[in-house]
Amino acid sequence: MKNVQIAAFYFPNYHIDPRNEAVHGSGWTEWELMKIARPRFPGHQQPKVPLWGYEDEADPAVMSRKIDAAADSGISAFLFDWYYYNDGPFLERALREGFQKAPNANRLNYALMWANHDWTNCHPLPADRVSMLLYPGAVTPETFERMTDYIIETHFLHPSYWKIDNCPFFSIYEIYRLAESFGGWDGAAEALNRFRQKVCAAGFPGLHINGILWGVKLLPGENTIADPCDIVRKLRFDSVTSYVWVHHAELKHFPITPYHEVLEENQRYWETARREYPVPYFPNVTVGWDPSPRTIQKLPYRNEGYPMMATMDSSPEEFGEAIRAAVKFAGQLPESSRIVTVNAWNEWTEGSYLEPDLQHGSAYLDMLQTIITAGSFRRNQLSWAEQGIA
Repeated sequence: MKNVQIAAFYFPNYHIDPRNEAVHGSGWTEWELMKIARPRFPGHQQPKVPLWGYEDEADPAVMSRKIDAAADSGISAFLFDWYYYNDGPFLERALREGFQKAPNANRLNYALMWANHDWTNCHPLPADRVSMLLYPGAVTPETFERMTDYIIETHFLHPSYWKIDNCPFFSIYEIYRLAESFGGWDGAAEALNRFRQKVCAAGFPGLHINGILWGVKLLPGENTIADPCDIVRKLRFDSVTSYVWVHHAELKHFPITPYHEVLEENQRYWETARREYPVPYFPNVTVGWDPSPRTIQKLPYRNEGYPMMATMDSSPEEFGEAIRAAVKFAGQLPESSRIVTVNAWNEWTEGSYLEPDLQHGSAYLDMLQTIITAGSFRRNQLSWAEQGIA
């Protein structure tokens, strides 16, 4: 159980972005959905209100408090959900203006999880359940080359960027979307190889590519779904993980599924992943699940599929049980791969967040700190000063 790192996914839609303003109006952020969320069934805990208020995460002072809270709780890194479409970055001000300019950015590492999915208008989902496609997740090969150059210069070379065995960590959310961008798995493999070569040319020993494995789909011209294990080998992934529990477990009870049932189902998935994948699997812990803020609040709440679906709440104690199980699992991996991913630092509109709220205060972070303090876990990489970086 030694030297386990905790990496929390970070969803950066709580600052103003011109793309959002074009769709939702001036000054819009996803906080607007939280402000109007209401209970949809007996016992439903909404609205969920942030203890720190509806802050602007692109403000370095605001991000500084998040960094301190995460680092003090034993979190090693934020894994930013990172968007880059054919016309460039989206939702990046939280990272570029908030995190990178925070005075204490040396206290926490960060890495990119390329959220290369279609961006649709589900904020909230329309009553007819037809969500308009705003930005396609598949990019052109030319965009991919520009994007990887940008990533190396803007992020990999930043002193707080997270590395495994000195190799920058880069995660990909929708593997089949990557293949779609390059006309198949062979093209995707070649593109990733070029990315690796660029990273080595920039002075790194290599690139650690992590795959979020879920929902592998048919590509045009394919007759059978590709074996995820074959994809891992073909794309030469260095590790795999999950983003959220509901990708691997059915929420069998509506409107609320007990947390422990979903934990047990995901623990079975961890064991399957350990046996089947040719690379380390980093176990995932999900704090909760409630996407009801992304629905129209006046509509009846029925079990009709995302975001109108079953929810899952945890107590801090139940979350602690899940963290302990994941840490124990990760402790059996090679030392540099002893990593647990957590969904999430701030998925407020999906009901999965570590940030303090009015209901629980800082209880989830306190629980995390207690567990990490009780063990010998690696908190962070070397500080800038220890690395000799001014």
